[in-house]
Amino acid sequence: MTEPKLHDSLTEIDAAEWDAVACPEAADGGRPRDPFTTHRFLSALDRSRSTGKGTGWGPKPLVIREKGRLVAATPLYLKTHSQGEYIFDFGWAEAFERAGGRYYPKLQIAVPFTPATGRRFLAAPDAPHARDALVETAIGLARGNRLSSVHATFCTAEEAETLAARHGMLHRVTQQFHWENRGYASFDDFLADLSSRKRKNIRKERETARAAGLTIRALTGDGIEQRHWDAFWIFYQDTGSRKWGTPYLTRAFFDEIHRTMRDDVLLVLAERDGTPVAGALNFIGRETLYGRYWGCTEDHPCLHFELCYYQAIDYAIAHGMPRVEAGAQGEHKLARGYLPTPVHSLHWIGDEGFRDAVSRYLAAERRAVDEEIEVLTAYGPFRSTLTHIE
Repeated sequence: MTEPKLHDSLTEIDAAEWDAVACPEAADGGRPRDPFTTHRFLSALDRSRSTGKGTGWGPKPLVIREKGRLVAATPLYLKTHSQGEYIFDFGWAEAFERAGGRYYPKLQIAVPFTPATGRRFLAAPDAPHARDALVETAIGLARGNRLSSVHATFCTAEEAETLAARHGMLHRVTQQFHWENRGYASFDDFLADLSSRKRKNIRKERETARAAGLTIRALTGDGIEQRHWDAFWIFYQDTGSRKWGTPYLTRAFFDEIHRTMRDDVLLVLAERDGTPVAGALNFIGRETLYGRYWGCTEDHPCLHFELCYYQAIDYAIAHGMPRVEAGAQGEHKLARGYLPTPVHSLHWIGDEGFRDAVSRYLAAERRAVDEEIEVLTAYGPFRSTLTHIE
């Protein structure tokens, strides 16, 4: 018999129990596939008050127990807005409320502020059926509390395809730009895969970034010091205030991840005379390097490309990692070897008429996304397998 339970914070749930379903692959002592659904990452958001009261992200982590054992869990939030999600439904909210409905609050199954694909319906390897209980419970909560909708964003393709069919959820497909490691032994090997024009452009950008006279350092684990976080907080505030108006994360969040996750962090800094003037924050997964935040106090041509994209590729090649996910949006990534990749989400909408309208919209959107991915891939920087005309 399944026993669902809502909590008010990840800190109420035993870390080992949560991680047994969030990252069972890490039981061998290796890295989790997805660092963002680990107890230490999600609880850092709660502990630092980046989520919780006053943020519009009300933590309601949902767990399923069978005979007292935690067999499934999902990072569930009660949302009062649609900010920090990166698969946006602002238009849906506006249309529903113009028609007299109340879109907020809604239920969101997601990692806050993190546009990175990973499992959202976390079940023990011997209890895959418990995923259905998670979905049914979330939808039941929405129905019982007269909430407009349930959304699961940046879920895996398998989750989207399987659970949409079983539970009447709408499957949305959007896109991001990811870099794939084709077995490269070095950055030069990667460049050799590109057309000569793109290869020359990347070399020029790297030379331009280094011409600023800065020292570039890639730090992880105990190599990261508090002074580095002090500098990065300044970078993050500047970028966050320009992009979102108010940065999503608090200063305390970076202290939390330093305490519990510094071995999962790659912090790339550009320094002038030992003082950081720009930086990019990445999280290290089992197979993927996830680029998350960037900022600077000195603006130099191509420095953003160097710290965020090329240093990430360098690290992935050196450590045999299959891919780099560089975050949301940005067609400028295409010329730098990051190709368009489908991204998946699931949506349950209570109002039947509104659900039908969104379903029609998603069908048209998916056709457009499929076409865009095909066109962008054809214009990618890689040498054609049919011709080497450049």
